[in-house]
This record gives sequence, C-alpha cells and structure tokens, in this order.
Amino acid sequence: MYGDLAAKLIQDSKRTQSLDVLPSYQTDLVNSIIREIRDLQRDVKILLDQQGPNFRASQDRRLSCAIFVLQICMRRNKRCLLAYHALRAQRLEALVWSGLETTSIGIEDDTEDEVALSERPSVASGWHPDEEEYFRGYGDALAELKGEWTDVDLTGSMEPPRDLFIDVRVLKDAGEIQTEYGLIALTKNSQFYVRQGDVERLIQQGYIQKLR
Repeated sequence: MYGDLAAKLIQDSKRTQSLDVLPSYQTDLVNSIIREIRDLQRDVKILLDQQGPNFRASQDRRLSCAIFVLQICMRRNKRCLLAYHALRAQRLEALVWSGLETTSIGIEDDTEDEVALSERPSVASGWHPDEEEYFRGYGDALAELKGEWTDVDLTGSMEPPRDLFIDVRVLKDAGEIQTEYGLIALTKNSQFYVRQGDVERLIQQGYIQKLR
C-alpha cells in the first residue's frame, strides 16, 4: 500500500533519535520510496493524458479524487524523505561539534587543533557517501570558524554555568591538561576542584564526571 515504506522510514528515524550512534543509511528503503514516487507521478500523468489538455476537475469528480489521492501520497513520501535526511544531517552536525568520533584530537593537546576536524578518520560505517562528504565538509567549515575565534570555545555547552569552579572525578586516564592555574594530571579515579571551562570538553567526551 502506498505510504507503508515511508512509514517504515519514519519509524527508523524515531529509533535513530534514541541511539548514541548513527545507524546505517537505509539505502534500499530510500530507493524504494523514490521509485514509488516516480510510479505515482507516472500514474497521474497517464490519467491526465487520457483526459486531454482541456480537462477540468469539475468534469469528473471520481477522476479528480483519484488524482488528488495520488498527489497526496507523493507529497507524504517526499515529506518523509526530507524528515529522514534532515534528522540524519542534524546528527552528523552534532557529531562534528562533539568530536566524539575523532581520534586525531589529542587529549593532552589543549589546542584541540582545527586541523583535526578536517582530518577525521572514516567512522562512517554504513553511512551514505554523500553523508561522509557532508560530515567532512561541515567539519572543515567548523575548523575554519574556530580558526577565526581561537579565544572562544565554540564547542562548549550553550547552558550558562551555575558555578565557575566544579568538583570532578576522572573516569579514565586522560593525560595532562594545561589550565589557567597550572598543569593537572588526569589519572583515573582522581578528583579535582577545577574551573568548569577548563574541563568542559573532557566532560562531553566522557573522560571526566561532574560531581553534584
């Protein structure tokens, strides 16, 4: 039945929202929906061609209703495709901002260099080639933006901090970081009272846990 494939795609999108990783691109399903849209377009064209160029909707209500239903099905399929790809694009952008999947950003290198964003390893298991290209292009754009604002941590949380300094526990060894107040060795299970801005990125990456 028309629309069933698009419904499956939306179900996959809903599942994607609850996952920590971006699942494989549904190539077969997307291609099937595109073929269905083309079939619907073909059916509409056939019906209209049979009536000639002077056809008016008021002349045949049954035919007009059939054409209307086919067009609604096409529109719904297109909206589902757009929603699916928009969600995946948002997840790709979030991955770039978080930097969770890159291994080229050194924990001990407090510069977190802009080059790292444009030299990410291929982590796109099951991604569409266009998604990999978008991912790297977005990373290059972010690296360029960071290069213009070296004094601002653009990847930091958008929530204003309640406290300037926080208590943290190190969940796994993260080497040493340079802070405004000196060098800190982040060894597993150690605890520190540090400025939140110095360790916010490490909290996002799961190396450090903020204590309540």
